[in-house]
Amino acid sequence: MTSLHDFTVEANDGSAVNLSDKRGKVLLIVNTASKCGFTPQYDGLQALYERFGAQGFEVVAFPCNQFGSQEPGNAAEIGEFCRVNHGVTFPIMSKVDVNGSDAAPLFDWLKAEAPGVMGTKAIKWNFTKFLIDREGKVVSRYAPTDKPEDLAGDIEKLL
Repeated sequence: MTSLHDFTVEANDGSAVNLSDKRGKVLLIVNTASKCGFTPQYDGLQALYERFGAQGFEVVAFPCNQFGSQEPGNAAEIGEFCRVNHGVTFPIMSKVDVNGSDAAPLFDWLKAEAPGVMGTKAIKWNFTKFLIDREGKVVSRYAPTDKPEDLAGDIEKLL
């Protein structure tokens, strides 16, 4: 795989999402969780989506239960939590693993394209973020502690 556009993922409703349909958009791919200390970042992610969406920016969230079992819900519960508590209108995908032998192929590719600190590939926690350019290439990887609002300048450069 050479681009994000080579992947197909599963939406929260179980339907297939061909990421080639996102060609021409700047994307922020995030592994998320509903019961994490970083969960309030949903508000910041939504604010970015509202601020830049009309310019071709989209946030795509992938719930993950691998870190402290902080995303125990099913698809309907996760979707409702995000809408009700954080006003999320950006796409929420089906729950995935981001590390290990069952990791989603998309996340294996993201980690290879943008290793973490000191070259580590594993995702360390919820709300790790990957910024993707309009051609489907990984531009940056951000730690869970990086607040969504701090990414605005990098997003603007790609728009």
